[in-house]
Amino acid sequence: MTGPTGADEPTGGGMRLLRHNPAFRALWSARVISYAGDSLSLVALMLHVEDSTGRAFAIALLLLVGDFAPALLGPLTGALSDRFDLRRVMIGAELVQGGVLLLIAVLLPSLPVLLALVAVRAIAGQVFQPASRAAVPALVRDRDLESANSTVGFGTNGGEVIGPLLAAALFPLVGVRGVLLVDAVSFLLSAVLLASLPRMSVPVDGDAGRGSLLRDARVGLGYLWSTPVVRVVALGFCAVVAFNGVDDVALVLLATETFDAGGSTVGLLLGAVGLGLFVGYLLLGRYGVRASTVGLLIAGFAISSVGNLLTGLAWAVGAAIVMQAVRGLGIAAMDVASSTLLQRVVPEAMLGRVFGNLYGAIGIAAALSYLGGAVLLDVTSAPTTLLVAGAGGTLATVATAWALRRSLRRTTRPAGAVEPEQRA
Repeated sequence: MTGPTGADEPTGGGMRLLRHNPAFRALWSARVISYAGDSLSLVALMLHVEDSTGRAFAIALLLLVGDFAPALLGPLTGALSDRFDLRRVMIGAELVQGGVLLLIAVLLPSLPVLLALVAVRAIAGQVFQPASRAAVPALVRDRDLESANSTVGFGTNGGEVIGPLLAAALFPLVGVRGVLLVDAVSFLLSAVLLASLPRMSVPVDGDAGRGSLLRDARVGLGYLWSTPVVRVVALGFCAVVAFNGVDDVALVLLATETFDAGGSTVGLLLGAVGLGLFVGYLLLGRYGVRASTVGLLIAGFAISSVGNLLTGLAWAVGAAIVMQAVRGLGIAAMDVASSTLLQRVVPEAMLGRVFGNLYGAIGIAAALSYLGGAVLLDVTSAPTTLLVAGAGGTLATVATAWALRRSLRRTTRPAGAVEPEQRA
């Protein structure tokens, strides 16, 4: 790949990176547009499916196809990023998503065809996600990675919040078909922005592209499992998600059944996490460079887990809202620290596969959490479920901290990598 662009931009927070590094600004803007588009089309498609079928099961299928199914292809989608120029991979993924949405908007097909098209769009999105993360180290200096990843996370979550708001504003004016057409155009705009990036070609010493895509995927899985630091980060992240992923469902029941409150309270509880995320990304964008990456990762695991545990012990709605806001801070730390640590210890020729495998595994862990948590909610209560989730996540955090400390001591750095704690 080419080296980081904007080499003379001042070191500092995310806003300074956006001002002084045009390539990073283009990537950030494309991700915001892409993720806003994801949530925009999801709202429109859910409304269309509900209106055309009237069945909740059909909506559940739509969500399953859009979220869980692409996660199973994580090893393959990540391998594409290590096999081809990252700029072309991202542009191709955005054009496929835009084209599929245009086709859906024109046809508004029956449910089976719609689900197939949604699956194609979701797989293209799964290609874009690891490629855009793998591109960050090629566009910014090592010492700016924390700020860059914080800014990326802030923009991504901002896009996911903006999407439904745009859908609510556009739907009465243009309907489902119009919203989908707007979304298709947004992916085209994202592709145009990405076209301004420098080439990020496959490293000459990389192994990708020397065999089949399946072979590259197998090598990526083997690297993840055989590299202690990467394995521990991935397993720890997935364990924390597997325990805590159920909190979205549990919070709804906590508000309505435990506190006997209405829909506005549900919104406040769920919104508190988002507020914590935004604050966390802003703080990390400005001050994250001063923190230990490993320490930040473990702190994120711990805060996100203890936040659920304390929510289960909350005596009032206000206390639960505060605990969920604190939990949002932890989730932001998890995201920034894991991305930065992997970008530093993984050779660039393997970054796409590592991120693809990680995001795919997290998606599967979340699905398992929904299933297991639903059973626990049925046989116990929302507070008990949150207590179990938080306690399990805390134990997973302790185990991850112990294993990560051991693996960091034993691991030999890959050529060209930077120690996780090194600061330029």
